[in-house]
Amino acid sequence: MSITGSMNIWKTFPKGGLTPLPMKTRLKDRALWNASIPPLSIVPLLQHKGYPATCLVHPRETVREGMLIGRADSFSGAHVHSPVPGTVKYIEDITLPWGDKTPAVFIELGGEFSRLGKTVYTHPWDGLRADRLLSILADKGLVGMGSGIPVHRKLTIPEGRTVKTLIINGIECEPYLCSDYRIMVEKPEELISGARIAAAITHPGRTIIALSSDGKDAIGALRKKIKELKADIEVRSLWPKYPQGDEKQLIKVLCGEEISPRGTALDTGTVVLNAGTTLSIYEAVVLQKPLVEKTITVAGRALRKQANLKVRIGTPLSDLVEECGGFVQMPAKIVVGGPMTGWGVSELSAPITKTTAGVLFLSAKEVHDSRKTNCLNCGRCLRSCPMGLQPSALYKWVEHSAYEEARSEGLLDCCECGCCAYTCPAQLPLLREIRAGKMILHSGENV
Repeated sequence: MSITGSMNIWKTFPKGGLTPLPMKTRLKDRALWNASIPPLSIVPLLQHKGYPATCLVHPRETVREGMLIGRADSFSGAHVHSPVPGTVKYIEDITLPWGDKTPAVFIELGGEFSRLGKTVYTHPWDGLRADRLLSILADKGLVGMGSGIPVHRKLTIPEGRTVKTLIINGIECEPYLCSDYRIMVEKPEELISGARIAAAITHPGRTIIALSSDGKDAIGALRKKIKELKADIEVRSLWPKYPQGDEKQLIKVLCGEEISPRGTALDTGTVVLNAGTTLSIYEAVVLQKPLVEKTITVAGRALRKQANLKVRIGTPLSDLVEECGGFVQMPAKIVVGGPMTGWGVSELSAPITKTTAGVLFLSAKEVHDSRKTNCLNCGRCLRSCPMGLQPSALYKWVEHSAYEEARSEGLLDCCECGCCAYTCPAQLPLLREIRAGKMILHSGENV
């Protein structure tokens, strides 16, 4: 079915959720710009779900822009490439915002760029087989910008399975974050081409680009370009409710399918890619470009300027502060990701990774900081949970190390949206404890 301009169905998921805070009204209109290249890049060898890539370089070695510096040793891993030309200063373990430790390659900028400032050539892909396209995605180190799952793994459809629906997820329901929105506004043709490449690999019955109904510029840009290209793609605008962009909620709304506990999107015949990932598919195949940069939102009232940036992977947070004019006040909190699901950090040396959606430098007025009290049994966390769970009960089980009881209460079904913690008047760290419980259960399963 080809796109028609009349498709404008505003729908949302049935349970829980929140009305998003209006934190990105002005940010959405700020065009992407290229951030400055950092003099020192910190490139983690773990930027994906799985084990760290094997380091292929040594201190004092010269590297080129886009050169392979970390090799994935299994199908479940992702290669890592140098985002800049320069010299390997040293290789040292770092701790990522979510707690994982990994070796990282510290690269001092120097030498000539291989791609930056050079003529860009496009490569035809229409005649390429699915296995060749998957090989390109693996070679270029692509991962899901949100999930961290290597893209070649996600798009490899097991024998006997079929894909009914390919969803390009353009819904950024987290407050502040809007870099995917800018991709849809500024690069609709590239996004559509990326969707077509993904469709050529997975052979879906239909392809849908889903975005929030308040993103009128993006909706207009996509529909216009789809019509020009005569692409067999639908555009669906959904009600701006949080967490509308969660994979399970999106599939429920667009396909009427429920993902079973411990199930995957493919169990419903669905593959979901976000807008940033889809753009990277286009760049990998058509431009032969490895994943060495990505778009992010840098926001918060502690900054002099807020922006949507194209940033080299490995850029330290301190360089982003400088890019945005420095601080007007010291931030009360620094968050990597969105305010609902992101991770607090204390060091400005933390680097941008393949899965960083944004960085927030929040002022004291933006941080709701009050003392934790005992659970009030008010039921707000239950009413806000889109999965129909009872977060306060899960919190208590995890707090008392009763992980199997928490599992039986649906701990592993939690989508980690953070609605429960946001609505809790007792300020209980519900999401933090639930995440910790899930990590412990998963680590036990992997022993």
